Amino acid sequence: MTRDDMTPDSTITSSDANTSEALDATSGVESDGAPQPLLRLRGIDKRFGAVRALNHVDLDIYAGHVTALVGDNGAGKSTLIKCIAGIHEPDGGEILWNGQPVHIRSPRDAAALGIETVYQDLALCDNLDIVQNMFLGRERTRHGLLDESSMELTASQTLSDLSVTTVRSVRQVFGTLSGGQRQAVAVARAAMWDAKLVIMDEPTAALGVAQTAMVLNLIRTLAKRGIAVIVISHNLNDVFAVADRLAALYLGGMAGGGPMTDFDTQRAVELITTGSVSGTLPTSSPAVARGPLTDRPGFNHES
Repeated sequence: MTRDDMTPDSTITSSDANTSEALDATSGVESDGAPQPLLRLRGIDKRFGAVRALNHVDLDIYAGHVTALVGDNGAGKSTLIKCIAGIHEPDGGEILWNGQPVHIRSPRDAAALGIETVYQDLALCDNLDIVQNMFLGRERTRHGLLDESSMELTASQTLSDLSVTTVRSVRQVFGTLSGGQRQAVAVARAAMWDAKLVIMDEPTAALGVAQTAMVLNLIRTLAKRGIAVIVISHNLNDVFAVADRLAALYLGGMAGGGPMTDFDTQRAVELITTGSVSGTLPTSSPAVARGPLTDRPGFNHES
């Protein structure tokens, strides 16, 4: 199933009637020749009563790149991804998708654009099998009955395409899977729906070394398929292992960011904990990406 099989919410269309073009537009280039972001946030604000959770946040997300969104507890990471995912509607600012302004007022709006979110708790059902979870809420029917064979075939093919080989059967009950296998199924579910951007909230939390490696390889696979990935993580080892670019939030504002080649662990920690860093570093939106993840030095194409 693709996003064309879904029914977008009418609120996804902006007042200037250009938003619908964003659904099928392909990424172009900026006037200066730089690649156009798939997703661009400008001046995003969000308040909860007297608390200002987001303060004029700017962020660029590029197709085929992994962006690590980092920050201390309370920095605004979860609020920001919920604005992108349609859980919260921003109080101010602009969201551009392939260069066109959009209004994301619900998860249905986000899904219609191709935005899928894998939350930390995965939001899947332990008592259902893998196929049922992957099609949860989007079941296929034929002649008024569930099309079990079609769903099973698609689920198996998706897992195979993502090189998920540790699952014995797609009819295995989700509650019997390991932590890494659960993450793999959640990621495959997101990728299956013609995702253009996958947001992952703490995907390696509470996983062992082998399971963490499996999840990081899945993230690399998504990027190699041209999918944009946002990873929220407190684990800087994982961030430096998989991310192409870094964006750091501090007290609701974008403290800075850019290509991972601009950072080492010390500079990243300084940015996260103080909101600033010594030396030259962008202090608003992350810099333009300098090539796909697979072209970065040290990237293992066989991993």
